[in-house]
Amino acid sequence: MNVLDRLPFRFAHGAPPGRADDALPACVRRLPTVAALAIALASSVVLVLAGCASTNGIAPQATKIEPARIGLTDTSPQPPLATDWWTALGDATLDALVDRALADSPTLKASQARVERARANVGTAEAARSPQVNGVGNVTREHLSENGIFPPPLGGATFTLSEVQAQASWDLDLFGRNRAALEAAVGNELAAQADRAAARLVLATNVVRTYLQLARFETQRDVAARALQQRGETFGLVQQRVQAGIDTNVELHQSEGALPETRQQIESFDEQIAIARHALAALTAQPPTALDNVAPRLADMRAIGLPVTVPADLLGRRPDIVAARWRIEAALQDVAVARAEFYPNINLTAFVGLNTIGVSRLLHSGSDEWGVGPAIRLPIFDAGRLRANLRARSADVDSAVETYNGSVLDAVRDAVDQIASLQSIDRQRREQAQATASAESAYDLALQRYRAGLGTYLTVLTAETNVLQQRRQSADLEARALDTQVALVRALGGGYADASTATASR
Repeated sequence: MNVLDRLPFRFAHGAPPGRADDALPACVRRLPTVAALAIALASSVVLVLAGCASTNGIAPQATKIEPARIGLTDTSPQPPLATDWWTALGDATLDALVDRALADSPTLKASQARVERARANVGTAEAARSPQVNGVGNVTREHLSENGIFPPPLGGATFTLSEVQAQASWDLDLFGRNRAALEAAVGNELAAQADRAAARLVLATNVVRTYLQLARFETQRDVAARALQQRGETFGLVQQRVQAGIDTNVELHQSEGALPETRQQIESFDEQIAIARHALAALTAQPPTALDNVAPRLADMRAIGLPVTVPADLLGRRPDIVAARWRIEAALQDVAVARAEFYPNINLTAFVGLNTIGVSRLLHSGSDEWGVGPAIRLPIFDAGRLRANLRARSADVDSAVETYNGSVLDAVRDAVDQIASLQSIDRQRREQAQATASAESAYDLALQRYRAGLGTYLTVLTAETNVLQQRRQSADLEARALDTQVALVRALGGGYADASTATASR
């Protein structure tokens, strides 16, 4: 016979047979009524003391900067740039390099991983708003105390306790804590997506600007190579004049000294070209020597058509500003979560399962157990923890707002700086074209006079030096014009379109 079948369920002092409740003391039999009164009293005390945890006087103080304050409402919106804006330069090699960088960059892959993590956080927050069901199974070998709640022979014996349960809970979220946590997670996900777009823009512009720098060095090297050829021809002319007794060795040494100087300049450009190629290879995730044969020229590239004023919708075009805006939204929802902590948290809990002493009786009739009821949590005294947490979340909002304001100011300054530079470079290029033409004419005239014996070689050297200087300045201005156009593309958001509104509406 099982020990449970032989166990007289009565206390040690003895009790008449009958209902088990009859064997309990009167104070114990009145426990439901006493518990109900205690709960009612505790609820009253809770409601009175709830005022101890107050949110009064705690709120974010910072405000977002108004577009009108920085002059963004005075200009009409401009058409957006193309997403693959770099193709406007008309260089197929550059297009392939940018595409490769965007596909293989560790930086972009890391930013995508951050997006996936933020998306997973959204899933976690969304799951918290739904009922949760868990299964529990326990088999425990336990020795019961002889002096505990169970009298002998149950007390003092050793049993195997078996339990199988399905447990369910549901946070009713009456004050919106879980909803706010979900909104905060969505805001952080959208900010991470905008950060990835910002990283993509920075990577593309870095590749293009490095490519343009390589083209500038190649063009400067061409100028130096042309100068070396020109000086070699002049050196040959001086040699002929010295042999003819027209010039002296002074002119010969002057002409000869210009040759190693030019070769040194060519070697310096070769060094810069190699470094630029290595940088471009690193940006495109290739071996350092993979681009040794890439030799772009500035003359082969087209200008990018760009606006001459700052677009009124600049704040929606730049991914870094969009990311900062979404971080404000996420921080505001974190404040809502912190405020909800001041209010009751009500959960519905339930369980159903089997519980027996011994494993063999687990599936027998009468082993079932179940329970259901609400669980209420309300903070009464926490030594200021909730208020401190709310102050911290409010400070996070202020920080996010001021970061956004700083990003807006930097974006506007960046855009107007690049536009001003483009306008100035355009004027400089017109003047430089005239200066270069004049220097070329002066050099040709000085060389003709020298050949005719009407001028000195010093005049030729001076005119030649001026020509080389003007050629270098022309190449530099051409490179600056293209580089500034790319910088303006970055300042205008590089074709980014903020499509996060549709995502947030889910």
